[in-house]
Amino acid sequence: MDLKGKRIGFGLTGSHCTYDETFPVLQELVDRGAEVVPIVSYTVQSTDTKFGEAEKHIAKIKEITNKPLVNAIPLAEPLGPKEPLDCMVIAPMTGASLSKFANALTDSPVLMAAKATLRNRKPVVLAISTNDALGLNAANIAKLLPAKHVYFVPYGQDDPVKKPTSLVAHMSLLTETVENAMDGEQLQPMLKQY
Repeated sequence: MDLKGKRIGFGLTGSHCTYDETFPVLQELVDRGAEVVPIVSYTVQSTDTKFGEAEKHIAKIKEITNKPLVNAIPLAEPLGPKEPLDCMVIAPMTGASLSKFANALTDSPVLMAAKATLRNRKPVVLAISTNDALGLNAANIAKLLPAKHVYFVPYGQDDPVKKPTSLVAHMSLLTETVENAMDGEQLQPMLKQY
């Protein structure tokens, strides 16, 4: 699929350890000609970790997209009725955001943008990165699997011995997942070994 001119929301949540794999995919979408709208959770904006400082992550996102950030709920709301997206991506998607999304809680710009996109019956692509995906969050994944217009980037256990309940999306498959989702198809296989 030609992504040139497609308007893709790209929401980032607080799975800081996954950013190094996420930023190249963000760049790939821009390079393929998509108009990428960067959307960040409050955690992304304010949390420094051993994986980097929030300020540097924000600067990197702005550098790649060359767009102003959607960093507040009121800025995300128009992505439904006034400035619709062709597709919304959440990458990485934390367990907390996954839980909230599955239960219709909209308390961040990223989740508001996803809700706005579903309102327009457009695809929302989830690239999960959570240590409890096969624990308490398994119920939320199960809830979203049959949901209309929701698609998953194929995922697998990143460390089944030390982190047996952890699942992480294969970020290298994100663009292909977006293309399939925009055609109304889930990229298969959804479960892919690391």
